[in-house]
Amino acid sequence: MIRTAILHGGGYVGRELIHLLLKHPRASLACVTSRTYAGAPLDTPHPALRGQHNLHFTDPTELDHTSFDVVFVAAEHGKGAASVKSLLDGGYAGDIIDMSSDFRFSNVGTYEALFKVEHPVPELIQKFSYGQPELFAPYPTRYIANPGCFSTGMLLSVWPLHLNCTGINASITAITGASGSGIRPKPTTHFPDRDGNVRAYKVLNHQHLFEISQFLNPGISLAMVPVSGPWTRGIWGTVQLKSPASRAEIAGWFSEAYGDHNLIRLWPDALPELRYVVGSPYCDIGWIVRGEHLVIGFALDNMLRGAASQAIQNMNLLMNWPNETGLVPEANS
Repeated sequence: MIRTAILHGGGYVGRELIHLLLKHPRASLACVTSRTYAGAPLDTPHPALRGQHNLHFTDPTELDHTSFDVVFVAAEHGKGAASVKSLLDGGYAGDIIDMSSDFRFSNVGTYEALFKVEHPVPELIQKFSYGQPELFAPYPTRYIANPGCFSTGMLLSVWPLHLNCTGINASITAITGASGSGIRPKPTTHFPDRDGNVRAYKVLNHQHLFEISQFLNPGISLAMVPVSGPWTRGIWGTVQLKSPASRAEIAGWFSEAYGDHNLIRLWPDALPELRYVVGSPYCDIGWIVRGEHLVIGFALDNMLRGAASQAIQNMNLLMNWPNETGLVPEANS
């Protein structure tokens, strides 16, 4: 049984990681830090955890850096890197899975242009591997940059095209629930403004579009419209383009790419529905070819497959365990 810790576990992603690690058959949750809730039980910000644990939040300054095998960093963008630096400066020698954007971009200039901040530890960027399990594992490093939620759905959807096409032009529309904006209230997540409404934001300029573009052929051009939807969790999106191949060939591309990956579920000749992935570790991908048109659809839980459960996948792979361990019942037997 390995020992794990979560840094900055008071938010939504921290909550999901806690749930998953408490029931993981091969990992124990030894510590969760939070400045805001230091000394308080984990169920103080996460009431659903009542009766499921005996842990209290630890102040980050009191963390024992040498007593864990894997640390998950759940700090917000811009603060993940500082947390990683503090961890390493304190003598930590285990594995790191960072949930922020801070180590997802191999080019520090791209990161600084998108987030309008100077990267605090650019020398650490090359020590992190981009953690899309089905595409890039096994990883060359023990430090993992967990992908973004939109990034996961988009990259998995277009990857078979990347493998088989030198150039395409595609338009992506992706709708996300309010939890994607984090635990802090803001006008765009206020119920009276969000309920019954859809709102586009960061049109053609969302950071997750640039995040995935660094892995794709230069001839693949993507235009993305991210949309805030009137629900709490889950992402549903489509990729629309002129079909580069026949219906049978497209089906073959997806089957070849993902037929052996059990946390990706394929929907041939159909688009997936959001309700079947919420609360699950799956990314569902479907496609429809009609004449010269191809539409690829994707659906995933932004808090799980787009964050916490994907981080558990990455921990499992670092430990050479089946990637679904602790995420689906049959993997726990």
